[in-house]
Amino acid sequence: MNHDFVRRADELARDSYYEASVTRPAADDPMLERTLDVDVCVIGAGFAGLSTALDCRARGLSVAVLDAHRPGWGASGRNGGQAITGFAKDEIIERQLGADGARAAWALSLDGVALIAERIARYGIDCDFTRGYLTVATKPRRVDDLRAWMTAATSRWGHPSLTWLDEPAIRARIASTRYLAGVHDPLSGHLHPLKYCLGLADAARREGVALFAHSPVIDVARGERPVVRTPAGEVRCRFVVSCCNAGPGGVLPRASAARIAPIASYIIATEPLGQARADALIAQREAICDNNFFLDYFRLSADHRMLFGGRANSAGASPAMLSDAIRQRMVSVFPQLADVKVDYAWGGFVDVTRNRAPDFGAIDPNFYYVQGFSGHGVALTGIAGRTIAGAIAGDARAFSLFSRLRHRRFPGGDAWRKPALELGMLYHRMLEMF
Repeated sequence: MNHDFVRRADELARDSYYEASVTRPAADDPMLERTLDVDVCVIGAGFAGLSTALDCRARGLSVAVLDAHRPGWGASGRNGGQAITGFAKDEIIERQLGADGARAAWALSLDGVALIAERIARYGIDCDFTRGYLTVATKPRRVDDLRAWMTAATSRWGHPSLTWLDEPAIRARIASTRYLAGVHDPLSGHLHPLKYCLGLADAARREGVALFAHSPVIDVARGERPVVRTPAGEVRCRFVVSCCNAGPGGVLPRASAARIAPIASYIIATEPLGQARADALIAQREAICDNNFFLDYFRLSADHRMLFGGRANSAGASPAMLSDAIRQRMVSVFPQLADVKVDYAWGGFVDVTRNRAPDFGAIDPNFYYVQGFSGHGVALTGIAGRTIAGAIAGDARAFSLFSRLRHRRFPGGDAWRKPALELGMLYHRMLEMF
């Protein structure tokens, strides 16, 4: 396990509003301290791993889930909470899969948001799920980009209900002069991600999944009957699914692991604003994200705080170092929040591919992995789990679609990946100045 990664990730989550606003089970899931035989061993108890487990159980398969920490420790318990349709780079999906493939992939992304609502209803998950999402533009050239994206999403990829908002319309929804135009998506929305992840974990336990915490995987013996080993036990299985994503799983071969890079993102939560003041900022309480390369994203919490995120980098600076900078960005959007105190500041790592398309694959016929959600993981992880469970059960149509996406490794190997990423991000920051 990469202990430096774990240390930095722990530091990033030390002052998390999400952790402060949930009630975890009185005791963690047990540590694996025996030999267990199951059909499927899932590595990682985040959105992707728990979704895979639930869909495998729905197909009658026995499942064990191993996590080095506990459910929701990684990106699934720290992210911006935006449950959105589509992909980070939709044009890449279309370029590689063609028109029919892109439409099929988009249909699955729509299913991903629907699956969230389905699971919330089925398992009674209280996670503050709210419909409504706005993509907004801050510059004239970004308005043109946004218009082109909306046209493609509705005419070629199959989104059924996007609405264009001109400058007066967007200002009626967001009390800010920063935005020139926007697109409203009524299907997408936002939620409390850690509450949702803990709800999935509870659902998995109820469905008969064996969950094990504090059980890092130290080795996977590949073969016809794989053996997944932890420091104190092992799982013998027919199938292995790695769902570590940006986390320190270390179970994939170097060639697959090098296809993603962990990018740190940060969020602040203000003090409670009160309902009237919060409603005056975002009239219909949508989640909002701009379409810049280094984007800002924000939304209101159920207890009327402003949650404002961004400031992506590959170094993993502490939230305390960046809190003032994020607060300044928030105040540049909402000057009326200049007097508001920040109660929480935290961060986490997003798993990003070079082309920002999801990476689903298999290193053996019985060893699958999902990674590279590139900021769209709240909804796509559910579809990833359903895709892998389908492939395990003999229906590989969706898996075959995603596995056609081609990915390149990040340059420089382990030692040079971070400096290469920093140079690339500096380049894009310079572009966005003009």
